[in-house]
Amino acid sequence: MPDQDRFKGTITKPSQDHTPEGAKPMMSQQTERIYVFGPFRVNAVKRLLLRDDESVPITSKVFDTLLVLVEHSGEVLQKEQLMKALWPDTYVEENNLTQHVSMLRKALGERASDHRYIVTVPGRGYKFAADVSQVLSDGADLMLAQRTRSHMTFEVEECHPDQEKTQQEEKKYLPAAISSSPHPRWRPARSALGLCVLLACLTIVLSYLLAASMTTKREASAPIRSIAVLPFKSLNSHPGDEHLGSGMADTLIAKLSNIHQITVRPTSAVIGYAGRNQDALAAGREMDVDSVLEGTIQKSGDRVRVTVQLVNVHSRTPLWAESFDEPLTDIFTVQDSISAQVTQAMLLNLNGEEQTRLRKHDTLNVEAYQAYLRGRYFWNKRNEEGLTKSIEYFQQAINIDPAYALAYAGVADSYNVLGMYHFGNQPTDESFQKAKSAALKALEIDEALAEAHTSLASIKANYDKDNPGAEREFKRAIELNPNYATAHHWYSEYLAKTERHEEAMAEIKLAQKLDPLSPIINTTLGERLYYARLYDQAITQLQKTLEIDGDFGSAHYFLGLAYEQKGMYEEAITELRKAAKLTGAGLPMVAALGHTYALSGKRGEARRVVNQLVKLGEATSYDMAIIYIGLGEKDQGLKWLRKVPVEKNRWCLKSDPRLDSLRSDPTFLDIIG
Repeated sequence: MPDQDRFKGTITKPSQDHTPEGAKPMMSQQTERIYVFGPFRVNAVKRLLLRDDESVPITSKVFDTLLVLVEHSGEVLQKEQLMKALWPDTYVEENNLTQHVSMLRKALGERASDHRYIVTVPGRGYKFAADVSQVLSDGADLMLAQRTRSHMTFEVEECHPDQEKTQQEEKKYLPAAISSSPHPRWRPARSALGLCVLLACLTIVLSYLLAASMTTKREASAPIRSIAVLPFKSLNSHPGDEHLGSGMADTLIAKLSNIHQITVRPTSAVIGYAGRNQDALAAGREMDVDSVLEGTIQKSGDRVRVTVQLVNVHSRTPLWAESFDEPLTDIFTVQDSISAQVTQAMLLNLNGEEQTRLRKHDTLNVEAYQAYLRGRYFWNKRNEEGLTKSIEYFQQAINIDPAYALAYAGVADSYNVLGMYHFGNQPTDESFQKAKSAALKALEIDEALAEAHTSLASIKANYDKDNPGAEREFKRAIELNPNYATAHHWYSEYLAKTERHEEAMAEIKLAQKLDPLSPIINTTLGERLYYARLYDQAITQLQKTLEIDGDFGSAHYFLGLAYEQKGMYEEAITELRKAAKLTGAGLPMVAALGHTYALSGKRGEARRVVNQLVKLGEATSYDMAIIYIGLGEKDQGLKWLRKVPVEKNRWCLKSDPRLDSLRSDPTFLDIIG
């Protein structure tokens, strides 16, 4: 029976045995349930966590959390189920569960990147991953039962009082094999007991197999509404063909994204699986999809061989598989065939528009297409070198096929990211101008490109300051491709800057649902929570983000800011230092450190940051103001804020929690207008 269906109902709350004083305990209360994993032992009755026979101090609710997880070890437990089990009569926020799991991880000695015991399943819940053994004890008698898929447990039947003396003799043999037999007069009773246990085992096993069969049939017939296309494994050893596998996946993702009936994980969600010897089912579970498409691709001279398989993640059964061995010039026909047969296997009824989009080809020139694939391969690296190379390949595709709209959209995407994240030596204005020119050219050729509309919308919002135009372009992009996570992500950024905070939160949550493993989207959700002053939720979200990518600098930055607002200054300083190291010590990172130093009482450190920024002559007025406000020197802070270009920074001035102490100051109100 698949893990996720075995506990779809409620999870029983860990019981606490209480015996009234002077009363004789019942057998069930005498039996101690002890779970063993690694160096730990969990006594469920005495409510103790031991490590190498030494007690580990944890709170009662953290112990309850541990007990639920170990009792269902190997299962993916939904967050809602866990919260209902731990707080059955109380409404609590998800943050409470996350904090208790975090405390439990610390008690077990787990680090952020260490998942020996507790694994976070993004978008779903948690799984206890360690092998667990169960020990049943009613005093001196012990029985060891290894955890099994059906979690069967057997207890020794309670003896009559006049048998106790003989049983005491028996106990020194347990848990030895039955063949090392005790006194002969016990043999008939033990045989009867053994027969009863055997019949009980058979009944349980048959029931389990029947239930598993019914569950598998139910899952196999369940509708498939989401899919992840993994990067195809390229069987070519030639270094110039490394783009083939990810390129094939990228093309199929673009095709399938035109079908609004299903959710398709974007290239950014699957690109991390490129080059791995990936387990398709494990990848599908990580990305929380119903199905996974995987394949291999091999180029040999002027021919290409593609083998592909579509798998149902829940039932673990193949839905469709096929091999293609065609001339390289027929690669487009292969892609059409794969996408058409995938939709048939998913039992989708496409309308006329969807069928047309599925068969659409942006170019029929194989050379141009291969150059475009190389461009997307490097664009997905999202660093300066990758973006520079991507522009070269996109331009090469355009030179071969001047009507290749998708290649122009690639150029726009590359320059847009260069401009937004200030990569390279090229001036920001020049990057945005080139991005705008390429996006407009792409739309001139093909008005129905969601990527081009998204790039143009971002340019209008961040460079042209044309809010109505940006709104129009974002809505058009989402209308064309509701599955395009970047459109929802950048639209959320735009909505936040125009102070439509509820809509901004809804859009970033939708982007996260579409691309649950994206570090930047998960970080932006944490950023939204931070600016909403929901610091506990922001901390939880950003910690989850760092479980996805522990080296993502922006996540460390906003986690540091959230810690600061909670008064956790040492934690904040640690995170901000990591952010500065990972991102190249940008000015906002340095200024944030100066502000936190000041609040934590390290005024000398804060002033050294001020002097450093003044000496470099690169600090913005906003950076200097932030540090002086942290030092409590309000007049100096306001003096620097007067120099800040208000139109460019109005959103920061209105939203930054670090300026909250000035919100009622007449001078500050006059500055922001």
